[in-house]
Amino acid sequence: MALRPDRRVLILRALGLGDLLTAVPALRAIASAYPSHERLLAAPRTLAPLAALVRCPDGAPAVHRVAHAVGLDPLPAGLSGASVAVNLHGRGPQSHRLLQAARPGRSLWFACPEVPESAGSPEWRPREHEVRRWCRMLSEQGVPASPDHLYLDPLPGEPPAGTAGATLLHPGAADGARRWPAERFLAVARAESERGARVVLTGSEPEAALCGAIASQAGLAGDSVLAGRTDLADLARAVAAADRVVCGDTGMAHLATALGTPSVVLFGPTAPAEWGPPPARRRHRVLWAGMTGDPHGATPSEGLLEIGVPDVLGALEELPLSQRATEAA
Repeated sequence: MALRPDRRVLILRALGLGDLLTAVPALRAIASAYPSHERLLAAPRTLAPLAALVRCPDGAPAVHRVAHAVGLDPLPAGLSGASVAVNLHGRGPQSHRLLQAARPGRSLWFACPEVPESAGSPEWRPREHEVRRWCRMLSEQGVPASPDHLYLDPLPGEPPAGTAGATLLHPGAADGARRWPAERFLAVARAESERGARVVLTGSEPEAALCGAIASQAGLAGDSVLAGRTDLADLARAVAAADRVVCGDTGMAHLATALGTPSVVLFGPTAPAEWGPPPARRRHRVLWAGMTGDPHGATPSEGLLEIGVPDVLGALEELPLSQRATEAA
């Protein structure tokens, strides 16, 4: 049974997969600071299976419930009166005012000149790593948070057929600027297949045709395309079961980091120092030409095009074995 509103923490992070995963340490910190409160996350309902994996050291869920919210749309009814509201969405003013409309007792957020009530809160720092940004915001307001608490345990249940020990290629991205050319993913697929690896292509339903074309031209089996055939839970199971992942700067990269699956991540217009896997995590290789630009551009960024197929194949050779492969050996 849900607790009354004055024993509730309302957390706003109504964004995508990667945004949720970079907020995992912050969610754990909030749960530790408010252990007797109901913790309600305002986020897209599709993220609920992964939000349920965020656990406290004692095994308690960091998030009790996900209330469906997208972007800066008005929050669902029934969220008013929380004792604490936490803005993990942005620096305002729109997201600040969204939480103000829910009339919380206290708000944890960044300072925003347009919202006088936020005066004295932590200052936003451009180019700060996304994981550290939210941990710092909380820590400076009396909620200790460590960016190291990033990993998730795998979802229970069997992974999609053929994904155990596979190389997962994820050629899609929300914006063209972060989408490495399909013909280069095709070359990687062929090379991985020739060395004896099973290659599986993942993606959303709109990316199914792209993945199908790559699989066909690489001579892969028809069941090697998972794009459009998995929900988020099955995608997470596939990543956890795979030996390695190759993808761009997308939610898939954060999923590989969270689940500890070795990965090669291709960065284009955005610096990995802001969104990449933690440098100390040796399971992951980041490729970046050092150029920044518009991450929402329609065509591959100049820096992304600087990354060649040999760069990716070389990075794959450097990856350690996945935990699954290590245990099997």
